[in-house]
Amino acid sequence: MTDPAERQTLSIVVPVYYNEESLPILSSELKTLEAELDHRGLNTELILVDDGSGDGSFEQLMEMKRDRPQTKIVKLTRNFGSVAAAKCGFGFVTGNCFCILAADLQDPPNKILEMAEHWLKGQRFVICVRESRSDPLLTRLFAAIYYKAITFLVSRDYPSGGFDLMLLDESFLPHMVEAGKNTHPNLYAYWLGVQPTVLTYHRGKRRHGKSRWTFAKKLKLFVDTITGFSVVPIRLISGFGLGAALLSFLYGAYIFVNGLLGRIDVPGYTTLIVLTTFFSGLILVMLGIIGEYLWRVFDATQNKPESVIEETYL
Repeated sequence: MTDPAERQTLSIVVPVYYNEESLPILSSELKTLEAELDHRGLNTELILVDDGSGDGSFEQLMEMKRDRPQTKIVKLTRNFGSVAAAKCGFGFVTGNCFCILAADLQDPPNKILEMAEHWLKGQRFVICVRESRSDPLLTRLFAAIYYKAITFLVSRDYPSGGFDLMLLDESFLPHMVEAGKNTHPNLYAYWLGVQPTVLTYHRGKRRHGKSRWTFAKKLKLFVDTITGFSVVPIRLISGFGLGAALLSFLYGAYIFVNGLLGRIDVPGYTTLIVLTTFFSGLILVMLGIIGEYLWRVFDATQNKPESVIEETYL
């Protein structure tokens, strides 16, 4: 066994939102994981963040606290989203490495053990990439579009299947805590540039409770990710505007010259209406994209907290 004075700690941050049914099973799996980590000379720090659950999740968390008194429970005043809950949990991390684990058990907790073994060998950043997933068709379709957009707009070498499970060395912690508002922690950690060790796994079907990961939340994540990491949409707008202006000038010159020479009639009413409607709609879309960027600048200057803690049980 490792000398107690030399033992290191792995911190596990678990955002919880309407997970009453899965928490007892998660608690059992975390006990098994903790025993395995202990065998490898690692202490375990559990940080469970209740993200404004409206079911019995908090009562289940307090039961876990009674069963394991050193567990840290953080209760937020309302639902701020999984990203904000995870970042709130980072503020309580004291371990030598840390990871985020979803409470719905779709990502297997035992992969943390495999990641920890790589960390013990000196790897600073370990990720578990999804090779396959048992999610509904629409979820898989949205995920495919989302990760294609990331590889095109943000990071060319980002894993095409995406990842949720990752283990980070403590040297990452200041960056993760200070990341901007609504910054997706997984993409941000990857963007920092440390070459990750890549493991693979199958994302299982959700078997406990109903997912609260709605389409509106997925769409918000998509917009936050793109506007938070990429200037490409703005540049595409500029490029399209320049191209449209050039084509309009050439087309106008063509009509003007041929009209003077009497080669064509120039009534153009239908063409004018169609082009005006099309470009008016396009301008509104472009203004909306610019507005998304401006809103995030405004939101960042308001100094509003990403989450508000109601109670802590440390």
